[in-house]
Amino acid sequence: MTSAGKPKGQAARRVGGRRTVERLKPEEATAVLRHLLGVHPELAGEAEEIARALLRRVECEDVAAEIEDEIRALDYEDLNARAGRHEWGYVEPTEAAWEILEGALEPFREDMKRHLELGLETEALEICKGLVLGCYRLSERAGGDVLGWAPDFPGEAAGHALEVWYSGSDDPKNRKGRKKRPPLPADFLPLVPKWISLIERVGKERK
Repeated sequence: MTSAGKPKGQAARRVGGRRTVERLKPEEATAVLRHLLGVHPELAGEAEEIARALLRRVECEDVAAEIEDEIRALDYEDLNARAGRHEWGYVEPTEAAWEILEGALEPFREDMKRHLELGLETEALEICKGLVLGCYRLSERAGGDVLGWAPDFPGEAAGHALEVWYSGSDDPKNRKGRKKRPPLPADFLPLVPKWISLIERVGKERK
């Protein structure tokens, strides 16, 4: 017996079970959660609260820093893997750079859209601000090997992020009838002084 009065085997199984859950891959953990909620639907409310609490842990500065780190970590190996001659044809380095950079930022845009779809607009705005701030900093300081081939990318990406924020979609066909959202807060603009006109222009276009 253990000190708690439970059989050692039972305690060991519980500890081993926790270790198994902690080592699951994300898709495996998702499958376990879905099965658990299917067996115990009474836990759905609590799971929803926990999920929303996790999604609310969003800070503009954290998003911006993560974007900067990811873009600056891209190097010539990443570029060479995409650029050059392939069985489907030749890819220019500039084109390859844009594709790589778009792929790096796409998860952040998708995360913003996900928050908007869930009605978490405050958090979605933080992601949008993080996208704009991260791109601005990349435009002001060296952004790594890949960004050097696409110097206009930060401004284009920031404009794209703003469009998603204002319309909730990056597809013009899906924008009609969408809820209109407020512009970025005035206290944020001093962080991106050279892009204030860009931010205001995109905002006016989406009114």
